[in-house]
Formats: sequence, structure tokens, C-alpha cells
Amino acid sequence: MSNRRGLILAALGALALLGCRQPEQVHPALWQVDGPHGERAWLFGTIHALPDRVNWHSPKVDAAIKSADRIVLEIAQIDDDAAVARSFATLGSTTHPSPLRSRVPTAALGDYDAYLKRYGIKDAALSGLDTWAGALVLAQAAQRDADSDSANGVDRAVKATAAGRPVEEFEGADAQLRIFEALPEQEQRDLLRIVIANTGSPREQTRAMERAWGSGDVAAIEAEDRRGLLADPELRTALLTGRNRAWTDRLAAMLAKGERPFVAVGAAHLVGADGLPAQLVARGYTVTRVQ
Repeated sequence: MSNRRGLILAALGALALLGCRQPEQVHPALWQVDGPHGERAWLFGTIHALPDRVNWHSPKVDAAIKSADRIVLEIAQIDDDAAVARSFATLGSTTHPSPLRSRVPTAALGDYDAYLKRYGIKDAALSGLDTWAGALVLAQAAQRDADSDSANGVDRAVKATAAGRPVEEFEGADAQLRIFEALPEQEQRDLLRIVIANTGSPREQTRAMERAWGSGDVAAIEAEDRRGLLADPELRTALLTGRNRAWTDRLAAMLAKGERPFVAVGAAHLVGADGLPAQLVARGYTVTRVQ
């Protein structure tokens, strides 16, 4: 065999090995919920975007999914990107276009200009958006730069396990975006200010959060909950605690009807005193961390 042919075969062999590489194994947090009359549900922490697909299955997670009679997500049509885009275009457009920069506090204009330069965004492209929508577009730019892709999000993969069972939702894309739309303008500007004030490395911060999620490190996830957007009391109420209360109401109603849901929502909603497990305990349910 010639040296050239040997090198070609070796290269092809290496490519084949890369193609067969197994997804990284992770162990996100999982809780079992039990009620006084035999009610049962499961709470599984997800992450909405990742750079690559991961293997989040385990005997405990798979047994819980198999025992459930339905899957419950934040958004049932999580895999319908076109529908989410339509909702965003409808709700996020402003009838009084003005440069987004004109809505940035004077003290934060330097951060805004640096952020746009960093991600190659033109202010004119954002002028037709409400303040909250512009903030989300900017946040998504940082997510893309960190190589996180919603196509690899675990919510979508959980939905694929439904196998004919109902897939229900706590909110839906339209309702979720309306939470942002309903923010007073000053809170929308606070949201924008916090997004552009992130002067650290989004890539490193994103990887740290992914590691915390993948290892089921709820303390690290809770610590992250106390920074950034969720450190602002009004934004925390609108984006986290208020939603958690509404979801707990929905989940309690399902359990009262004898349903056995496997609930898969963002991991931040499941940690701390404001999380679903704590809220369910306060209502008399037994909640046990099983993974």
C-alpha cells in the first residue's frame, strides 16, 4: 500500500470515528411528586439550547417517562420554529418605530454601541421592534455566538418521547411572548440594559450553565438565577416567580384529575424557594429528588 493511500484510509477512518461519536452523557435533575391520594408527577429540568445534542436518558428518567400519561412542556409546539417566529413578528413590532438606541439609558450607550459592534448588528435593523423584542434579538446574538442552538434543546427531544400520548403546555409561544410585551416600558428598558451590560464572556457563562444543568447541580443553577435579568425584582416576578405560581396551579389541577404528567421545563424553574418543587411542597405534596 502506498503512503498516500494509507494516509487517505487513515483519514477516512478518523472521520468515521467522529461520525460515530456518541453524544455526551448528562444527568439533569429529576424530581418525583406524590400526593396524599396516590397522585404522581415528575419534574425534569431542561435546557433550551445547546451546541450539540446530548444523551439525557437514564433508567430513572426513562422509567418516569414510561409511567407518565402525558408530557407537559412550556410550549407544546416547541419544534415549530415558524409559528414562534410569526408570534414574535406580530407581538414584537412597534407601530411607532424609533432607533432602539434612543431607548437606551444615557449611561449605557457605550455598552450598547460596543454590543452591536461585537455582534455585527446595525441599530437601524432594530428600529421596528418594541424594546423587549430588541432586547431578545440582542440576547439571541450572544447565544448564537456561544454556539448554542435551540434545535439541540432538550425540550424538543423530550417531546419526541411522547409516543402518541398528549403533549400539553403551560404557556405556549404566544402567551410566553406576551409576558414580555406586557412589561411596562421602563421594565423593558431595564431588560435591554441588562442584556447589553453583559461584559463577560457569553460563551464561558453559557458553558458553565450547561455544565451545571448536565450534572444536576441545582445550587449552581440557583446561584445563576440570582444574577442578570432575574436579579431585577420586577423582571424576576414577571419572568420567573409569577410563571412558577401559575404553572403550580396548572400542575395541581392535573394531579387533582388523576393525570400523571412528566413535566419538562427550564431548570431555573425548578430550583430554590420559588421553584416548582418548593411550591408543591408548600401545598402538601411530597417531592423527592430521584436524580
